[in-house]
Amino acid sequence: MPDQFRTILMVICVHSVIALSLNVLCGELAERVYLIKATPLSTTTVRTSALIYELESLTAFKQIFITCHNKSVRTCTIKFLESVVIILSYKVSGSDTSKPSACEPCLDLIPESHSLLKARKLEEEGKQAFEVLMSYQSSQHISSVNLMTCLGSMTNIVRHRPIFMTRVIQAFESLHANLPPTLSKSQVSSVRKNLKMQMLSLLRLPSSIDFQSNITTLLTDLGATQSEVARCLPKLEETKKRKGEDVNASGKKPKTEILIIPNRDEDDDDIIPWQTSLSSSSSSSALPRISTSAGKSSMAETGETQKQQTAIDITADDLVPRMTPQNVTDLVLLSMVMLPDVMPAQFQATYTPIAAAGTQIQIKHMSRLLATQLTSAGMGRGIAEVKKNVQNQPPVEKDVELVDEDDGFSSKQVIETVVGGSTAGSSSSFTSSSVSAVPAVPAPVQITRKGIIQFKLSSVTKPVPDSQRDSLALAAFKRILSADKAAQAGCVSEARSKVLVSLVSMYGGQLRDELLDYIFLDLRNRADLALAWIHQEYANYQGYNLTATVPEKPLITNYDSCLTHLLSTLLSKPDQKEGLFSRLIMEAPNITPNAIEILKQYCQDDTRIYLGMTTLKELIVKRPSMKMEFLDILLNFTSHEKLEVRNNAIRVVKKLHERNDLRDTIEKYAMYYLKFLLQPSPPSDIVSSKTKLEPDTWSEDAIKLCLYLYLSLLPVNHKLIHELANVYTATSGDIKRIILRVLETPVKGMGMDSPELLLLVENCPRGAETLVTRVIHLLTDKAAPSPELVDRVRDLYQKRVSDVRFLIPVLNGLTKKEVIAALPKLIKLNPIVVKEVFNRLLGVHGQENFVSPLTPAELLIALHGLDMTKVDMKTIIKACNLCFAEKSIYTQEVLAVVMQQLMELMPIPTLLMRTVIQSLSMYPKLIGFVMNIMQRLITKQVWKNRKIWEGFIKCCQRTKPQSFQVLLQLPAVQLKDVFSLSPELREPLLTHVQAFTPHQRAHIPKAIMSILEKDPHDEQKVVEKAKRAEDERLAQQEKIYQQKLEDERRKHQDLMKQKMELENSPLDHSTDLGDVKP
Repeated sequence: MPDQFRTILMVICVHSVIALSLNVLCGELAERVYLIKATPLSTTTVRTSALIYELESLTAFKQIFITCHNKSVRTCTIKFLESVVIILSYKVSGSDTSKPSACEPCLDLIPESHSLLKARKLEEEGKQAFEVLMSYQSSQHISSVNLMTCLGSMTNIVRHRPIFMTRVIQAFESLHANLPPTLSKSQVSSVRKNLKMQMLSLLRLPSSIDFQSNITTLLTDLGATQSEVARCLPKLEETKKRKGEDVNASGKKPKTEILIIPNRDEDDDDIIPWQTSLSSSSSSSALPRISTSAGKSSMAETGETQKQQTAIDITADDLVPRMTPQNVTDLVLLSMVMLPDVMPAQFQATYTPIAAAGTQIQIKHMSRLLATQLTSAGMGRGIAEVKKNVQNQPPVEKDVELVDEDDGFSSKQVIETVVGGSTAGSSSSFTSSSVSAVPAVPAPVQITRKGIIQFKLSSVTKPVPDSQRDSLALAAFKRILSADKAAQAGCVSEARSKVLVSLVSMYGGQLRDELLDYIFLDLRNRADLALAWIHQEYANYQGYNLTATVPEKPLITNYDSCLTHLLSTLLSKPDQKEGLFSRLIMEAPNITPNAIEILKQYCQDDTRIYLGMTTLKELIVKRPSMKMEFLDILLNFTSHEKLEVRNNAIRVVKKLHERNDLRDTIEKYAMYYLKFLLQPSPPSDIVSSKTKLEPDTWSEDAIKLCLYLYLSLLPVNHKLIHELANVYTATSGDIKRIILRVLETPVKGMGMDSPELLLLVENCPRGAETLVTRVIHLLTDKAAPSPELVDRVRDLYQKRVSDVRFLIPVLNGLTKKEVIAALPKLIKLNPIVVKEVFNRLLGVHGQENFVSPLTPAELLIALHGLDMTKVDMKTIIKACNLCFAEKSIYTQEVLAVVMQQLMELMPIPTLLMRTVIQSLSMYPKLIGFVMNIMQRLITKQVWKNRKIWEGFIKCCQRTKPQSFQVLLQLPAVQLKDVFSLSPELREPLLTHVQAFTPHQRAHIPKAIMSILEKDPHDEQKVVEKAKRAEDERLAQQEKIYQQKLEDERRKHQDLMKQKMELENSPLDHSTDLGDVKP
């Protein structure tokens, strides 16, 4: 603890000593400057020289003091710099006269011929101190205490030296528009109050007459009332006096200054001046000037100061005519996009209602605020014109005051110019680069005295070995890599990234490997560094790098290697949900062929297909110069063998098809692949990339690859259906079957109301009838056909296509008469097709808005009424069986209606009794209704139609004993015929009759009873006996006949034998022939 306490105490003492030294030194400086005039060569010369030396030393460290972490030291430094500016400057008209002129220290007290002190050099030192104050006031990290101190110092400087009025007012305007973001709400309020107080103080000064408009407008923004502003306005006498002084001053000859023009390398010729970064403290300054006049000549500068326009003035004048209501409205609307969700505390604390809105004064004030912002950003017309004017100044040939050796500047590269109203700010040769408004002034040529050897660094150093140099460079590079947190704390992360990527792009080697390893250790947080590296390599390739020493344009190899290495490493790593791969390739300035190959691999990765296709889509949309190349890659993926790759590619292509500039290209590509089907074998475009396909024959997979993209575009462009029909007619049968199989999804996406589809049906190409039929089938599968579609199909069927299958999809749209007329042809088709026909007519598939031209009963009745000459009975029976199979439709009520209506037909349908028996077997409860039907059939003399009569008898057999009453109603002859065809019915019927009462049996005709009581088997036995006797008689006759034939045959053979013997005997025996009987 004692050591720590001692350290803290020592730091406090050092800070206190520094602050005290600054104050004491400033006071002593004022005293010495005052004494110089009285005794320029007195004995105080040595002390004055020492004092000036101390002042120069402390001034050299002013940047260190002003950035010290101790607020007290910074406050003292600000006050010290204030005193330096006042002392090291000339008194001009309008200065504060509260002190006697002889008592106020300034450069007027130093004679021009002083041997030790150079008035011009001291004046430049004062200007440098003023620039430091301006720079510190515009710093983004200044504390509220130091900021208010700066405001007071600036006001005090202007009170004593009105020459700085323009710069101070511009600085206050810039501060009002750009308050430091580190201030809290209460600090912002305090700073604004202090700024208001300082502006009121400036308004009281006589020298503020020319700036009253700017000051009053700014005070109004700060919340000052009109009475407050009026109380602070200078008196009328002071105004007249001030104007008289201005008139006198305007008659003086303008002061001549020398502008130092920095040496610029050839590489700087392309730099646009107004794109140079400017700080708010020096944004309004012109180029640095070195006064060529000495002593009091700077007092003549006051009048000219008010006439010369600065960069802010030029930009503001350029903006005033542009502040039209339309432009302002557009600017506000564009700015609203970047508004935060929550009102910032700083804005809430600083906002005041706009007074005199819309007036010319307010428009000029708004233009000036915008000009301040533009100038701070290094843009605007004012910056460009100031730089252009400086560059166009001719070199000075005369009236140039050469700089002494002690000043440290040479007379090289100076020009003569007329100094304007705003005091020129110092260049970077006088102050740090952060406050320079122009490119840095080169180091001046040091003129050495004779006899003094100039120091050379090479004389005290020696070369370092290559290996050691490389190791030192690598170690330094690693230290920069590891300084991530330090760079963030110091707000120099962008500068660090620039250093890293510049080193790697220039030297590569191990530095490249180190940077790659560093990036991929935490790729999510270091993606910006990777992008910076890619852009740096591209800048080198395009020759944008000003440090490049090679005159030839570099090759793209380094850029390509950097980009592809980053992409390939990302590809090999697990899935990054942040989409770093997509971001990297999207923001790359140029996508090389190797990077495109990696992108193709990324799109085919199973885990990144969706993101890869989305990236391809964004590249097509946002890279117009390469959109056709990326579109070709995406279109190739639409025929990829992987299902997921293909589907995602088609999904993206359909979205891109909505763009007018890509629609024709996509459709031509789809048409190109479709026409592959016209070739005898698969082309190389398909086979080469799909190794699983056979190159000689069209396989199903190869056919589908040519159809995927085209069919996916059908729902969005219905005109493509016509070309598909043309290709269909010219292809082989296998390809046609595949086309018909894959049509379902695209055709349903088109809808039956599509005009192009109706046109295809109306003008069906020859050979495309099956395609059109399939299309109509798909459209009407779950929905009723539209009247337009029905009309075109009916017309086509009647005029060109006689195939009844063409009508099947639109059956529900036809009339009842048309359907019944087509039934004979329809039921002759394949059973599967007939089943489909009945499903459509009966609404089995549950179609939307189903309306059938035939009811189920009408359909079954129509089948019974078909002409047997056109359709055979078996076909009709099969069709009826299909109806009976739909039990949910053909209920017993429906079947009862069918039988009832069939009974009323004349002639009675042949299949009536079959339908009755089948209905009874399905629904036994219909037995009573069936008995009624059979009784009615007796009245219609059912026995006249042999087939119906046989069905009637079969029905009686199946319905006994209920059918006994029906049988008893038959005539005797027909009852006898029933018993002859079905003898098994007599015994049960006889038993049934015998169970009757005598009274009931009395109502039965005797003929019926005799037929019932007579056993038909006896008659059958008699008939059989007679038949057997007849058969025996016929057999006996046949036997006798056969015996006679056999005798005749033998006699004939004997006669022929004798005849042959006679022919073979001698002639002398011929006399015996007469004895032979024939």
